[in-house]
Amino acid sequence: MAQGVKLSLNKMNQINVGFVLFLVAVTYISNAPLAIFLGIIFSLYFKPDINFISRKVSTIPLQIGIVILGSTLNIAYILDINPTYIVWISLFVFFSFFGGLFIGRCLKLNPNMTILLSSGAAICGGTAMVAVAPIIKAKPSELIVSLTIVFMLNAIAIVFFPLIASYLQMGNAEFGAFAALAIHDTSSVVGAAVQYSPESVEMASVLKLGRTLWLIPLLLVLNYKFNNDMRAAAYPKFIVFFVMAIILNTVFNFSYDTQLILGVISKAFLMAGLFCIGTQTTLIDLKSIEMKPFALSLSLWILAIPTAYLIISNVSL
Repeated sequence: MAQGVKLSLNKMNQINVGFVLFLVAVTYISNAPLAIFLGIIFSLYFKPDINFISRKVSTIPLQIGIVILGSTLNIAYILDINPTYIVWISLFVFFSFFGGLFIGRCLKLNPNMTILLSSGAAICGGTAMVAVAPIIKAKPSELIVSLTIVFMLNAIAIVFFPLIASYLQMGNAEFGAFAALAIHDTSSVVGAAVQYSPESVEMASVLKLGRTLWLIPLLLVLNYKFNNDMRAAAYPKFIVFFVMAIILNTVFNFSYDTQLILGVISKAFLMAGLFCIGTQTTLIDLKSIEMKPFALSLSLWILAIPTAYLIISNVSL
C-alpha cells in the first residue's frame, strides 16, 4: 500500500516538473504552433488526469492574453485610413465569415469548427478562434485542429506572399494592404510585411487593426446566439475587459514601449493558453481529424487572395 502511494506521488511529481519545464519553454520560444504541439506531447507522454491544472484552467490564460492584447489596439489609428477602404475591409470580413458558414454547411462540417475557421479567416486567425471557442463551447480538439490549419496556411503565406508581390511589382503600401487582407493571423501579417519594407509593415498593421476590431461585434453576436441573452452581465467577462482595454489605449494612447511590454505579456499568456489547450488532447482526438476542415480553410483562402488583390488594385490607400 505504502509502495503504491509512493509510486503515485513520484509520478505526480514527474508530471508537475514536466509541466513547469514545458510551460517555461513555451513562453520563452513564443511560437503558437509549437505551443500546441508541446501541449499534445505532454498529454500523450505524461497522461495527466482530468483534474490536472492545465485542464482545469482551460481557456483562462487565453482569455487573459486577449484582454491584454486589447490594450495594444487603438481605434484612433483607423481614422487615418481612406473611408472607402474601411468599407471594403468590412465587406471582406462579412463575406469571408458568412461565406465560410455556407461552405462549411455544404461540406457538412461540424458547426463549431465551421464557426471557428470562418472567424479566423474573416478577422484575425488564431486570436479570433481562441476568443470564439469558449463562447460556442468548442472542444479542445476542435480548436486545436482549426488552429493547426490556420497556422500552416500562415506559414505558407509568410514565405511565398512577398515573392509573389515582388513578381507582381506591388508597391510597399499595396503589399501591406494585401497582407492585411489575405493573411489570417496578425503576427503572420507583420511577419510577411517586414520582409518587404517598413512602409509595408506600417500599412499592414493599421489595416489589420481594422479587421481585428470586428472581433468585438462577432463575440457579442455569437454570445447572444449561443446563450440567448442580451444582458451585459451575460457576456463573458473577458469580452467586456477586452473592449475596456481597447478604449483605455484609445483614450490614453499608451507609449510605444508600454504597448511593446503589454504585447510581450499578452503573447506569453496566449502561448501558455495554447499549451494548456494542447494538454487536453487525447490520441482519440487526433485520430478523428478529417480533411473537411482543411478543405473549408483552403477554399476561403483561395477566394481571399484574388479578392484582396482586386481591392488593393482598385481602391486608393
